[in-house]
Amino acid sequence: MSDTPPHAEGALQGIRVIDLTRVISGPFCTQMLGDHGAEVIKIEPPGRGDIVRSQGNMVNGFSWYFAQFNRNKRSLTLDLRQEEGRAVLIRLLEDADVLVENFRPGVMGKMGLDDATLRERFPHLVVGRINGFGSTGPYRDRPAYDFIAQAMSGFMGVNGPADGEPMRAAPPISDMVASQNLAFGISAALVRRERTGQGDIVETALTNGLISMMGYLAAEYFATGEVPRRTGNDHPMLYPYGLFQASDGEVAIAPSNDIMVERFLGALDMRSLLDDERFADNRRRMANREALREILNRVIERHSVAEWIAHLNEAGVPCGRVQNLRETFEDPQVQAQQMALELDQGEHGKVPTTGFPVKMSEAPAALHHPVPGLGEHSEAILAELGLSDAELAELRDKGVT
Repeated sequence: MSDTPPHAEGALQGIRVIDLTRVISGPFCTQMLGDHGAEVIKIEPPGRGDIVRSQGNMVNGFSWYFAQFNRNKRSLTLDLRQEEGRAVLIRLLEDADVLVENFRPGVMGKMGLDDATLRERFPHLVVGRINGFGSTGPYRDRPAYDFIAQAMSGFMGVNGPADGEPMRAAPPISDMVASQNLAFGISAALVRRERTGQGDIVETALTNGLISMMGYLAAEYFATGEVPRRTGNDHPMLYPYGLFQASDGEVAIAPSNDIMVERFLGALDMRSLLDDERFADNRRRMANREALREILNRVIERHSVAEWIAHLNEAGVPCGRVQNLRETFEDPQVQAQQMALELDQGEHGKVPTTGFPVKMSEAPAALHHPVPGLGEHSEAILAELGLSDAELAELRDKGVT
């Protein structure tokens, strides 16, 4: 586990983000913006906050699940159901650069902040939103979670064994992809604002993000009209490419073109297989995949995973061990990349979290703030808006904050 990198001025320094999001889709986006220097004010309902604060394993009374998506933020509790709470939000937006929300379509409008109002009152503002299916179309009002997005995007339909049921990915991948897309879209809109002075409304959807990831599977469907079949851990278009059985476990091997296949078979001292008409080119290797798999495994099972990884890497063949998370975070490459960090959460102790996936040499991501306590910065943020002690007391008395 690595210590947190030193504090640095990030690429988004000076950008103020008002974060109305909760759970994963949205909080992961705003965390990435905060990692790169943006000031993120997370607005949460008084008393309970983001529901993830009470989910997952609690260690010393603190949700490590919540910590995974909410570092580098300040927390302001605000009841947006009350007029006074919405008035505070509007005051915050006057000096904000970005507003991020992940409500169902129409909720912002009910608060008096529909798109037309936002663009008229805050023309400089970049509004980022995530929802399930997009804000137009027959499904716009449907509730959606990651599992539903995985099912309806076609993502599950191409995952799983050929003779088994469609399979979801274990991580909440649609939430994470939509958040990354939104962080990119917001950054692009901020660059455009530098040129034009105008903000924008940036929208991503859980389902759309996964559809965009279909890549060559979508290309093959467009080209042939045939629905891709599930192939488990085998590549749907290339062979040999997948998991192979070593003496002490499975090794992932990925020769992605004919040159790589020659290297791979040469490393196994089996280049003569290319003279076999069954395996002479990729089309025939795909047609005779099971026969080739059996031949290759008879050789690969003679040595250990570690021996094959050393030997195949020496030969320039992409390969790797199938690791569990303990093995991943103990891997020296992962540690060198600081992909596991520890946050100092005061009375809650050291809290581990994943590191920064984007590396920048001149303005690197950094830990600017630990994970905030619920409403930890409410008084400070409201004081920055110019509210007097009497006004703060009135908001507290009414349960607005």
